[in-house]
Amino acid sequence: MALNNPAFNNPAFQDKRSGQAYPTLTPPPAASAAGQHAGVNMAAQAQMEGMYAAPAAGAVQTDRMTVEDTVMKTVSLFAVLLVTAAVGWVWSLGGLAPAADTRINPLPWVIGALVGFVLSMVIIFTSRKKVRPALIFAYAAFEGLFVGGISAFFEFLYPGIVVQATLATLVVVGVTLALFASGRIRASKKATKIFMIAMIGYLVFSLINLGLMVFGAPIAGGAFGLRSMPGPFGIPWGVIIGVFVVIMAAYSLVLDFDQVQQGVRNGAPRVYGWMGGFGIMVTVVWLYVEILRILAIARGNN
Repeated sequence: MALNNPAFNNPAFQDKRSGQAYPTLTPPPAASAAGQHAGVNMAAQAQMEGMYAAPAAGAVQTDRMTVEDTVMKTVSLFAVLLVTAAVGWVWSLGGLAPAADTRINPLPWVIGALVGFVLSMVIIFTSRKKVRPALIFAYAAFEGLFVGGISAFFEFLYPGIVVQATLATLVVVGVTLALFASGRIRASKKATKIFMIAMIGYLVFSLINLGLMVFGAPIAGGAFGLRSMPGPFGIPWGVIIGVFVVIMAAYSLVLDFDQVQQGVRNGAPRVYGWMGGFGIMVTVVWLYVEILRILAIARGNN
């Protein structure tokens, strides 16, 4: 499926209905019951029995991508993100024991956002030739600075908001993963096309809103521009739009999980598990930031 997270725009994750993209080790075909006769190769039968009796080969033995190995890689990336997020948090607040008149230092999230964006582009455009885990770990580290810095900023304005946003993000990710694992929700071409149209519309709206805020247009009142304007029943448009964006992010997670499964079915090399973890991290961070913004707009409107 071509319409998906850019991290998965790689032949390793594409649907190969005519055959797998990568060769895999397959056992020799067993003779059918009707075709058995005196000339059966006993050595082949013994080899077959030995293969079935042996323990299942994992990602290390086969050097192929597996769901379990991708999960471990994803967890390790999020571990790095959490460590640097703590650094970004402390840095933004001015140290472990900030003064009473603390002002938020914007450098952590500015540096994290800029360097993280550059690294993500390099990772995406070079992964077709070679996957570089070191760059993906570097991305996780700088993304952590961004997450920690922006979280400290919102927590400074609205105490308790980070815990709320974190719990909400975990709930959305957990429910989405559970529904996907149970088979209750799957990616489809029609839903993905609708998702992409909505995504393009959201990006256009975000750029227009940013431009109005930067140039100080009167229509873009409030800290979040057009998002701060009251909508139906007095609910800010930012909250209404944010709910739809969270739904889009959840579906993006479904696409990510689907692409990981496709990579496993294709017999993709094990190193592509890092791209799977990278793609999932991009989506989860996007989801967290959107939820953080929804809560900030809602609390700022009260």
